[in-house]
Amino acid sequence: MQLDRRIKRRHFLVLLSMSLLWLGLVVRLWWIQLGSPHRFSRHGVDLVKASVKQRQQSIVLHSGRGDIVDRNGYAFTGEEHLALILFPLARGSLQGTDGLQRLAQITGESRERLSETMEKAKVPLFMREDSGKLVMLTEQQAEEINALAIPGVVALAVTERYRADEVAKHVIGFIHKNPDMVQKLYPDEWTSGKMNAESTLGASGLERSFDRFLQGVEPSVLSYYVDGHGQPLRGLDIRYTKQSNQYYPLSLTTTLDAAIQRSMEATADHVGLKEGCIVVLDVQTADVLAAVSRPTYDQTNVTGNTSDWKNRAFKQLPPGSVYKTVVAAAALAEGIVSPIDRFTCTGEYGKYQFSCWKKEGHGSVTLEEAYAQSCNIAIAHIAKMVGGEKLEEYAKKLGLTTQVGHVTPHLYKLKNFKQLDGEEPGRVFAEGISRDDEGVLIQSAIGQRDVRITPLQAANMMVTILRGGQSSQVRLVKEIAYRNGQSFHTFPEQELSVDGIDYVTANKLRKMMRKVVTEGTGKMLMNSAWQVAGKSGTAQIGEANGNNHLWFLGYAPLEEPRYAICVVAENQPSWGKNQAMELFHRAVAELADHTAQSSQPREEYFRG
Repeated sequence: MQLDRRIKRRHFLVLLSMSLLWLGLVVRLWWIQLGSPHRFSRHGVDLVKASVKQRQQSIVLHSGRGDIVDRNGYAFTGEEHLALILFPLARGSLQGTDGLQRLAQITGESRERLSETMEKAKVPLFMREDSGKLVMLTEQQAEEINALAIPGVVALAVTERYRADEVAKHVIGFIHKNPDMVQKLYPDEWTSGKMNAESTLGASGLERSFDRFLQGVEPSVLSYYVDGHGQPLRGLDIRYTKQSNQYYPLSLTTTLDAAIQRSMEATADHVGLKEGCIVVLDVQTADVLAAVSRPTYDQTNVTGNTSDWKNRAFKQLPPGSVYKTVVAAAALAEGIVSPIDRFTCTGEYGKYQFSCWKKEGHGSVTLEEAYAQSCNIAIAHIAKMVGGEKLEEYAKKLGLTTQVGHVTPHLYKLKNFKQLDGEEPGRVFAEGISRDDEGVLIQSAIGQRDVRITPLQAANMMVTILRGGQSSQVRLVKEIAYRNGQSFHTFPEQELSVDGIDYVTANKLRKMMRKVVTEGTGKMLMNSAWQVAGKSGTAQIGEANGNNHLWFLGYAPLEEPRYAICVVAENQPSWGKNQAMELFHRAVAELADHTAQSSQPREEYFRG
């Protein structure tokens, strides 16, 4: 009797457990099918759309994001072209027909190449050249292809976000998909369903800093719906989803000049720059005209070393003798030293194992001569007279200890909106280091030890000097515009929140920079396309016989400056050609040529 009760109880518990499990499965199934089919899981997966996608082959013709253009309207984020689109189902459509031969005749592509491309295709694709570029079609070719009415073969207008041969990749940046990050950064849009697990985010560059504004409408998509055998479903064979909105997506008008950017990148590649950058600023506005960073990367397939896609123009480095400009500015502005005061360089400082690059010394030199010859000993003596506190103070006045990129205090819901992604601040002394330590001070005065600045800061310091000591914020984007061309927001020129230096000191520095070229370390620039001025720098990294970062900071033309230019060649050997000098020399030649072409009559300019 008692055994029967135990058995019955066990049976009851087993049945109850099975019933609860079954009920749970039914509830779960109900929830999946009816309760939340459009917002399933924490990633917000739309199960209805996902089920459709199982029968769908689709290809994106336009990402839906806003464009990024240069100051003249040139689009860095792609142009619209007519392209040949092939779906895997086309293989069955072409069997037993002469469609492939007729398609080859229209496109000019070989029959074998078209066949091979379709045989390998597992997903819809664009027909491309061996180089990766789209096979672009004329309007007549597109009409003839579509007239063939081959299922899975169509010619339509396509806009790729990035082009393989495009410039300014580090400035523009790239996009990626990250559901967790989308939900974190855009909670309202996620909740409302405007963004989901398939939404893209800006990962670097302007794509990242202006992501909220570039996020536009749904992408334009071409879709085929097929059965299990890959054949078109009747009535659902092809659909073209194209968003049409008068105002969105928004677009960015940058300060970049695509022609200058392209010529600077060609310069970097011609010289063989492996690691480093070129920055060109407009002297009148402190706008970025070009910013080149090497090594380059593929925006459509960002893999490998993450440092490849980081913009080196915005990253801090030891500046070497470029930093002697700060020592000279402090000494002159404070009245501690005049340009003609003399100092003696014997090649050795006497302690701290501190020496001049010229082993036998420069002898008796004035401040002007010491700056032009980049004499370490004389600059060390001057720095000791100036003191660590003043050295740091003038670095700040010249914008070398803060971020210099354009900041908007309130841009709609965003506070202190920064245009530049990944920009780093500079520094003179490391935290906790005494400003009164003589050994630290003299090493810092020549741009070594803990001193760090970015090439962008250096170029902006040059703008400050050329504008008589007035510091400005560096602007990269001029305007955000609606799709119909109306302005959404304009970014004005703004001063940097530092004191700057006085006009007299700035003028003295300009004269000293010219002597660098006529009498000092920059003599190889004497035969430049324009007369130039500037300051060289060599920053040692690691051991004394190790590699160096080579800098040249300058401006051109001499009498009426238009361009502030900073070039950096990283990790260069201590022997051989000075790659920074060669970069600067060629950059000036390209800028002179660009300016000459721009001043020609419009018809002659485009004919040339």
